[in-house]
Amino acid sequence: MIIVGAGSRSRNRRLWLLSCVFCAAAVGASHAVAAATQPQAIVLITVDALRADRLSAYGYGRPTSPHIDAMLAGGLRFERARTPETLTTPAMCSMITGLPPHQHGASRNGLRMQEGLDSLPKELARHGWSTAAFVTNWPLKDSLSRLGEHFRHYGEVFTRRRWFGLLNAEATGEDATDEAMAWVSAHLDAHPEQPFLLWIHYSEPHAPYHFHKQFAARLAIDVRHPTRSDRYDTEVAAVDVAAGKLVSALRERIPADRLLIAFLADHGESLGEHDYWGHGRHLYEPTLHIPMGLNWPGHIRTGTVSAPATLLDLPVTVLDLLGLPIPDGWTGRTWAAAGAGTDAAVADDSPLCYQAHKGAVHGDRDSDRARSKGLLEVAAVSGERKEILRVTTHTRMLFDLSSDPRELHSLVPDTSEPSPELVRCLGEISHGLGALDRLVTRKLDEETVQRLRALGYLDEE
Repeated sequence: MIIVGAGSRSRNRRLWLLSCVFCAAAVGASHAVAAATQPQAIVLITVDALRADRLSAYGYGRPTSPHIDAMLAGGLRFERARTPETLTTPAMCSMITGLPPHQHGASRNGLRMQEGLDSLPKELARHGWSTAAFVTNWPLKDSLSRLGEHFRHYGEVFTRRRWFGLLNAEATGEDATDEAMAWVSAHLDAHPEQPFLLWIHYSEPHAPYHFHKQFAARLAIDVRHPTRSDRYDTEVAAVDVAAGKLVSALRERIPADRLLIAFLADHGESLGEHDYWGHGRHLYEPTLHIPMGLNWPGHIRTGTVSAPATLLDLPVTVLDLLGLPIPDGWTGRTWAAAGAGTDAAVADDSPLCYQAHKGAVHGDRDSDRARSKGLLEVAAVSGERKEILRVTTHTRMLFDLSSDPRELHSLVPDTSEPSPELVRCLGEISHGLGALDRLVTRKLDEETVQRLRALGYLDEE
């Protein structure tokens, strides 16, 4: 594993890119995928705090996302995808390992995963693939998440101050795209026959919602008085441009039918619903519902999936599409058959479990039972029935999403008991977190504390 931070942007930058590519090629060349029907590249594009309903592809009235819309229209789009948890580190660790947070261990920002877990990049590496990641949000640092263990090259791109602090804790979409494509170009030049997995994580439209004036006219926004919601929309437009540039650059080097792209968000964002701005503390749909899609021309059909899905399904589906074995214990379901058009509407409404936790662990006072004590909410969703338990107050809510999509009217009778599904979810999550409390919780350094506080993760309940 090679971990590279923003400080490596120097005259030697091209040298370390080439060196890491040659190292990976030496390890994996003998196992390179030979079949022409296999992808030459798998690219995971994740966007921080992106609401599905702020994309035109999901029905939004403003044209925020023409490039993302085109990508989703060219493949399989999931209408009811959700994240297992509404914080960045837990969600992205789940996407990589195929495990929910109470199993991989990174249930809060600042808590690392367990060592030695299987993952999508590790499985691909075992079959000769090169793997690289470029992350732009401070909680995804390897020292805070242990995500770097899973990639041959782990690029930490922290070149900008998107927040108003004094420290660089994020990067723009343009920066991330440039870094990722530099690696791709070096890899293809050095060993064009070796397939690769690339993961890129964009920070926009994470708060504080910068106003990108260049998109105001297209989005019919008054530049004199943009609201927070308006600013959020311009952030979506900005990341759309970055993602479009990335896909265009990739397709210049790789034939479309050899490029498998997965697009999704780590979580959504509450924009004032239920008197809440942000994400992480609740399990209402604005933060739980995410956009998700798969694009692989000639191999994955174009269309939509209306059945519930989660980002835990992504690693399972990718391995299934490649015909590779799926590690034991992964909880996601495969959508490979749906992508082939043979099973477009999976009729599986078995309850799915979701969890919300306090934002981050940052000092000695959080070190005792940091995982189990951080649990805030648990939800069980089956079809349109959604039941939420606020663990800290023992408050229960029940919503019919078909008749009450904004979750304004709880249907819980005064004398009712929690459903067996909710009890099961709570039991599984609580037991898993309790078992993980044995793991060492590292006290964060002062620089990390400042950056997490600036990102809004230390203002806890």
